[in-house]
Amino acid sequence: MEALRLILRYAHLIGFALLLGGAIAQFVSGKLRINPAMLWGSIIQVVTGLALAAPLRGGGDDEPSPVKLGVKLLIAILIFVMVFIPWRRKRENVNRGHFIGIIALTLINAAIATFWR
Repeated sequence: MEALRLILRYAHLIGFALLLGGAIAQFVSGKLRINPAMLWGSIIQVVTGLALAAPLRGGGDDEPSPVKLGVKLLIAILIFVMVFIPWRRKRENVNRGHFIGIIALTLINAAIATFWR
């Protein structure tokens, strides 16, 4: 069970890297559009986050707070929606504020995972 949890955590980090890396690459290039890395990163984040939170929780002392998990899920779904809708509509450019919002929420979600005990 521990090996499965570690594999899921690794996949979760890959999703984070895809999402943030894809967004930063687009931001630096100056062409603000949703790329496949961002889409797949947001999907991986939601799926692996759910898998890490729900069925594998054993009730130990180091178990995360249900409130923390709820906040992280809400932010992850919001990020997914913010990425999916412009991608689905095949927009050439995304509003700068919208794009910065995706990056900010991604960083906030990582901060919650890191600092909220």
